[in-house]
Amino acid sequence: MIDFKGRHFEREILLWAGRWYVAYPISYRQLEEMMGERGVTVDHSTLNRWVIRYAPEFEKQFRRRQCPVGRSGRMDETYVKIKGRWAYLYRAVSKEGHTIDFLLTPTRDRDAAEAFLRKAIRSQGVPEKITIDKSGANTAAIRRYNKTHKTAIVIRHSKYLNSIVEQDQRAVKRRTCPMLGFKSFWAARCTIVGMEVMHAIGKGQLTRTGNAPQTPAEQFYTFA
Repeated sequence: MIDFKGRHFEREILLWAGRWYVAYPISYRQLEEMMGERGVTVDHSTLNRWVIRYAPEFEKQFRRRQCPVGRSGRMDETYVKIKGRWAYLYRAVSKEGHTIDFLLTPTRDRDAAEAFLRKAIRSQGVPEKITIDKSGANTAAIRRYNKTHKTAIVIRHSKYLNSIVEQDQRAVKRRTCPMLGFKSFWAARCTIVGMEVMHAIGKGQLTRTGNAPQTPAEQFYTFA
């Protein structure tokens, strides 16, 4: 479980703030106002520090209880602005739309694509097939992985079939819009991790504890 020792506020308040920010398209100043309406006086800069500090911990808990996905994936990347410059969020989902993995990188090339592929395979195992668009970098990354590791991942080029991951990216992009860009790569990475975790929970990808049905919010709060 996540350790909240040494914090001035109770863990329930920290979890409220963390979940609300990564679950909804709001700014830190809006979150500050929401917390104030509930009797919690906290500055927006403090809320920012909470999210950056605890979002990676949310991911660790999620990884321990993440449901397995299928062996056929859709892989693509989208753009995220950091200090006025573009970074690249690599993402993969299964054919059912379940999140396989994600990785924020400063570059968009074969090495970045292969780094993401390796991360996804460590998380979910070697896929049988990966659907991508006409990206030469993604194609080269998969081919090099096959050659290096003696695997036989099938590469399928299909803009139509890859629309699943493109549609799924909108959920994350919608939440980043009110932020008007990130101030650092680390802050962007931590925040997006929290968003991806909450998005995956909403898709039912967390192994539940007990038999009673739980809302995505209730599942999130089990991390503590």
